[in-house]
Amino acid sequence: MQVIVVGSSHGGYEAVRELLMDEPDTEIQWYEKGDFISFLSCGMQLYLEGYVKNVNDVSYATPEEMRSKGVSVFVEQEITAVDPDNHTVHVVNHRDGTERDENYDKLILSSGAVPATLPVEGNDLENIYAMRGRDWAIKIKRKTVEPDVNNVVVVGAGYIGIEAAEVFAKAGKKVTLIDVLPRILDTYLDKEFTDILTEEIEKNNITAATSQNIQRFEGKDGKVTKVVTDQATYPADLVVVTAGIKPNTEWLDGTLDLTAGGLIDIDDYLQTSAPDVYAVGDATLVKFAPTDGTPSRIALASNARRQGRFAAKNALGYNKAVPSVSGSSALSLFDYKFASTGIKEGTAGNYGVETMSTLVTDSYRPPFVPDKYGNAQVYFKLTYDPETTRVLGAQIMSKEDVTQNINALSLAIQEKLTLDDLAYADFFFQPDFDRPWSIINVGAQQAVRDVEKR
Repeated sequence: MQVIVVGSSHGGYEAVRELLMDEPDTEIQWYEKGDFISFLSCGMQLYLEGYVKNVNDVSYATPEEMRSKGVSVFVEQEITAVDPDNHTVHVVNHRDGTERDENYDKLILSSGAVPATLPVEGNDLENIYAMRGRDWAIKIKRKTVEPDVNNVVVVGAGYIGIEAAEVFAKAGKKVTLIDVLPRILDTYLDKEFTDILTEEIEKNNITAATSQNIQRFEGKDGKVTKVVTDQATYPADLVVVTAGIKPNTEWLDGTLDLTAGGLIDIDDYLQTSAPDVYAVGDATLVKFAPTDGTPSRIALASNARRQGRFAAKNALGYNKAVPSVSGSSALSLFDYKFASTGIKEGTAGNYGVETMSTLVTDSYRPPFVPDKYGNAQVYFKLTYDPETTRVLGAQIMSKEDVTQNINALSLAIQEKLTLDDLAYADFFFQPDFDRPWSIINVGAQQAVRDVEKR
């Protein structure tokens, strides 16, 4: 069997890995439009802050390694069209300008997404950057040490924008973080958490400019110098736009069924509208576990990797439905580490569900452990159905790393556990690591009491 995999980021990489593990004799052609495979944008901050010295190390595979396993790797070669009737793809070789058609038995598309641009005046000025992919990582790294860059404006206060703001603040730049939403990290964390994080960034030379719309970029000699919103004007030697992504699917319009938002329509087996063509990653929807499978846009590396594995299995005939996900994610911001999963109080309206939430705080270790030895405050919030008490979501934050607790909550959501299930669940206790009652126990026990008081 000949399988063609398009795209080398998370979904494409995992599809190739699964094909090799399940059926190592499969003929695999792996295509990447760029000159580098398997760059991990989620690891970009580690490179930008110097934890990883070589940008090429922010990857899980090299062409040489994959070719040694029998994979035919093609870099700087772009799939520009698919002919499902004839089971062929059209390939453009950007190295020499040649074009050709290739046959496939099965095709797995991991076409991904590209940074969204703002349709405002001045968006073509120099020094307006994106933050996605290896090429942008190299360009941004240069700007962190450029002496003429003093004022940096980051547009978008989600995960990527937060990372960009922290990178430049640590590099000694004055940073303004603009977002149309009323809070930073608005869709990831509720207000109790973002209020604390807003204070944290402002202590570190980042100004939060929320509830503001970009009106235009102004410049001089072709380079950006100012960002104008509906409320203020900010000086800018560099602008990093992280205002979302759009699916890289225009080239598939008319070939595959797409949603109104341009996402590839897939079934539970990652099958597209064309026979033998599968799609994974940021250009698709995933099933959301808290709402029993509502198709949702959750662009996370973990989701793309899971889909890649299942698409490969299904291409080989295993016929396995991809499981629902809780949308779990985590990040750090200066001294704080936080994670969330499922539905939050602030996002419940998006899913049309009634929720109730309980917030608890506790110390990371028993009170007799001094703060200087790692006994920080822990903030934990549970969101649940007030009638059935089914767990629907959770958030956690501390200056200690307690983020792994969210993995347990993600599983609880997928297994439809209730507050009673969690209130006295068996979690270990050891003063080096935690309190006698896990923070999950504490939160669920309080939530049970809150429900009884209704």
